[in-house]
Amino acid sequence: MTGGERGRREARRRARGELEGEVLAALWAAGEPVTASVVQAKVAGAAYTTVLTILTRLCDKGLVTRRREGRGHVYAPVDDQAGLAAAGMHSLLDEGGDRAAVLSRFVSELSAEDERLLQQLLHGD
Repeated sequence: MTGGERGRREARRRARGELEGEVLAALWAAGEPVTASVVQAKVAGAAYTTVLTILTRLCDKGLVTRRREGRGHVYAPVDDQAGLAAAGMHSLLDEGGDRAAVLSRFVSELSAEDERLLQQLLHGD
């Protein structure tokens, strides 16, 4: 393999977790349970077997459900994008040790607009 070929291959390599995000995005966009081939058609450059592996991992993590339909399976996300992000935030908060310190740091780094939104949500305005 020449240096140019290696460079092109590395340029296409996704960051850790990026492919899982793309598969979840395809499932959210579908709006209904879909087959792995439907997901694969929406994830640029991913092989069918790779998509199946990612779907299996997402099932194992409890983020996606799999249901037998005909001779194959259909997949659906367990939660929407906002729900997944919120669950991730809860998980990080639980792992962060001093909850007050973590929340304080988080709030101190919010934009003014996000701070107003958070205040509205907390006070029911």
